[in-house]
Amino acid sequence: MDLNSSPSNYTIPVNGTIPVASTFASATAPFENPPPANGSGDRKPIALWPGMYHSPVTTALWEARSQIFERLLDPPRDAPPQSELLTRTPSQSRTSILYNFSSDFVLREQYRDPWNEVRIGKLLEDLDAVAGTISVKHCSDEASTTRPLIVVTASVDKIVLKKPISVDIDLKIVGSVIWVGHSSIEIQLEVTQSNEEGNDADSIALTANFIFVARDSKTGKAAPVNRLSPETAHEKILFEQAEARSNLRKRKRGGEKREFEDGERNRLKALLAEGRIFCDMPALADRDSILLKDTSLENALICQPQQRNIHGRIFGGFLMHRAFELAFSTAYAFAGLVPCFLEVDHVDFLRPVDVGDFLRLKSCVLYTEVHDPDQPLINVEVVAHVTRPELRSSEVSNTFHFTFTVRPEARATTNGFKLRNVVPATEEEARRILERIDADNLNEFFRT
Repeated sequence: MDLNSSPSNYTIPVNGTIPVASTFASATAPFENPPPANGSGDRKPIALWPGMYHSPVTTALWEARSQIFERLLDPPRDAPPQSELLTRTPSQSRTSILYNFSSDFVLREQYRDPWNEVRIGKLLEDLDAVAGTISVKHCSDEASTTRPLIVVTASVDKIVLKKPISVDIDLKIVGSVIWVGHSSIEIQLEVTQSNEEGNDADSIALTANFIFVARDSKTGKAAPVNRLSPETAHEKILFEQAEARSNLRKRKRGGEKREFEDGERNRLKALLAEGRIFCDMPALADRDSILLKDTSLENALICQPQQRNIHGRIFGGFLMHRAFELAFSTAYAFAGLVPCFLEVDHVDFLRPVDVGDFLRLKSCVLYTEVHDPDQPLINVEVVAHVTRPELRSSEVSNTFHFTFTVRPEARATTNGFKLRNVVPATEEEARRILERIDADNLNEFFRT
């Protein structure tokens, strides 16, 4: 999500939590006379603003910060950049979103999935929107005359579902900045919900870590962001952990992988040996295995103006939503039973996607894990390509990695259920499998 603003203009409710309402409830806004914001009687209703992807959460966020977004639609010309970096604390960027599912029937229906839980794809959209708002709050200065920064999603480090999320119980998203580099920012979000037994104490249902980068709105180059000063012991631990993850990402970009190539050769040979049997002697191939290419699905779309963000590019949360839906369908077709989402392992935003782009999403099951019979794992990769038929070109814009299991109630009705092993037919496929397994193992090591 691309956003920018000045913190002095926030119109946040007194309790600090932004309530989310159904978009159907606000759909009549163009025909009503809403009260003026901050004394301005000529504010355009949110539903009429151009360049905005509308959802219950994005509408709530933008309503709370409407004066800022009006300025973004017409940014100051030739304004100077921020001259002095500020030092902020995590609490200054902290933002809360409340879904009143228990009392808002229409909102509940907008988020309900077939299993009476919250639709994960829509929640991924919302997480990106909230993380974008938080990054903007941290990056902005106290002056409205300076040139605003463009803050864009660079990657999603991890999104982990810790328990099912009911659509009948109120839900809250709380997040803040936990680390900053020169031009990058890491935001951690927690989704909390009370237990169905009526326990008043909220428990964490999902955690998410987003990486954003700041760009100068005039030059497009990387721009420095405000410093971060963690205050509490917990905030200092989060900062250190995020620093370690940042260093790990830098090492990966630095090409340390070559040191392990000799050791990987045997693993590559072992993976390819089984795949070669499928290609050369299919009648003798292991019936409990399947070629990676035979697990693939694909869909395509033309990116529409209604899916753009405030800067005219396609909203990152929309892309994650579409990738999740395809990954879910891929896991469903592969397992033969209804899957259950566990994690977004990693997402890379490699290049922006523009209105009018021909976007192709290709998915496959990379590998499975059956060490725990009560929770077999399915790792699904989705790659988004911006295709230009007139130029005969195709460029990767995003990569997504999801982990699913099979819903316990579905597995209980099937005797002898077993996930098949996925094997590569080419060395390129074998490398993708090994790189993903190694990345997941390394991320697990740093989390523990």
